[in-house]
Amino acid sequence: MSLPRCYVASPLGFNEAGRVYYQRIYLPALAEVVEPLDPWAQVAPETIARAQAGGREALRALWLQTGLGNLALIERAPLLAAWLDGQEVDSGTATEVGYAAGRGVRCFGLRSDVRNAGEEGMAVNLQVEATIAHSGGRIVDSLDALVAALRDAAAQR
Repeated sequence: MSLPRCYVASPLGFNEAGRVYYQRIYLPALAEVVEPLDPWAQVAPETIARAQAGGREALRALWLQTGLGNLALIERAPLLAAWLDGQEVDSGTATEVGYAAGRGVRCFGLRSDVRNAGEEGMAVNLQVEATIAHSGGRIVDSLDALVAALRDAAAQR
């Protein structure tokens, strides 16, 4: 039996520490129970460098193409795993969650950050949390719990 596809929404590719965690720990853990659809693998660093050398319009065109490619990946997935740590949820991640949930994708979030990031009693911004809950998913507080939630969701398919 093949594993269900799962879009992986996160800002972890923006810095070195995040990329190391994402590639060495996060993705391999998710790959135990789902087939991760990795938006960070869609654009090679050389492609970004060429666009930067081409000026503002070339870079804008690349970013629009990248965003549309990410939406296409979401459309191929019945599940989404969102990294929700940070002082506030990353705006791109929040958008991916909203888009996915609106398309009927079941969304799950990982919030292991101890800081408050939403209204009292909420793990994150109330709209992000409500969107995840409405999709049939939930927010968990550890990577192990996220893997377990995705495993359960995969078994229900």
